[in-house]
Order: sequence, then C-alpha cells, then structure tokens
Amino acid sequence: QVQLVESGGGLVQAGGSLRLSCAASGRTFSRYTMGWFRQAPGKEREFIAAIRWIGGSTYYADSAKGRFTISRDNAKNTVYLQMYSLKPEDSAVYYCGAADIADWNRAPERGRYKYWGQGTQVAISS
Repeated sequence: QVQLVESGGGLVQAGGSLRLSCAASGRTFSRYTMGWFRQAPGKEREFIAAIRWIGGSTYYADSAKGRFTISRDNAKNTVYLQMYSLKPEDSAVYYCGAADIADWNRAPERGRYKYWGQGTQVAISS
C-alpha cells in the first residue's frame, strides 16, 4: 500500500509560480514511478510529468515542457512539481499518482497508476 498526500496548491496571478509537493509513504513506494496529473472541471485527468525514484528519469507531456519541472527528494520521500509562468488555463485539481511501470513509454497512461492522492487545487487568476 502506498499513501500519497499533495500540498502546495492555491490562488496565484497569471505569470506567477507554484511548487506542489507530494509526500509518499508505504513499505514499497520507492519501486514506483510517480506522476503528476491535473483535472479541470468537465475534463479528463491529463498527464503532466513523471519521475522514477531510482535514477530520477523524467518524462514530460509536450504541453508541460519548458514551464513545469518534476523532481524528487529521496530523503524526504517527496516529489515536487515546480510550475512557472502560470496561465488561467492551468487552473485545475492537481494529483500525484504512483504506478508500477516497466515500460517508460507508458508513463502518461492514467490507467497505469494504482495509487492517487486526494489532489490539491490550483487557481490562476487573469
């Protein structure tokens, strides 16, 4: 079992930055790939980025490249999503998930993620 707790969301003006955190716990969480997704009202949950605890390999959605950075702190069992130059269309609930993925190309597949946090709300004002 893996437990995930997101934090760091809030209300930010367009052009601002936010850093989201996802604290992981559980006996075997380090074997999992960690991903960030977001879901706006009326839309499907979409992939943003993923990272592996071991080695730190990263995978980004094309839409996230250049503005979002995923990282992890193994000592703190925490994964981060640093977001820059935020836009109103970035407003959504942001979730972190944990997946046991052998094929790195499958990192964006929502159905691969077995564990999810409760989400953290991000609102960007224009």
